[in-house]
Amino acid sequence: MTAFEFARRYVGQIRRMREEIRTEQLINSLPREIRKDIGWPDNYASRWANRA
Repeated sequence: MTAFEFARRYVGQIRRMREEIRTEQLINSLPREIRKDIGWPDNYASRWANRA
């Protein structure tokens, strides 16, 4: 793996983490009823549990 490939992968991971944080913040700002309708945070927690 070249330094460029490593840097590109690293930047991609950082970008993805930032997007996930922004999405989580946006969803958390929604009213409780809407979050419940979409299954938040239950679906999110189960998604992360399956990654481990």
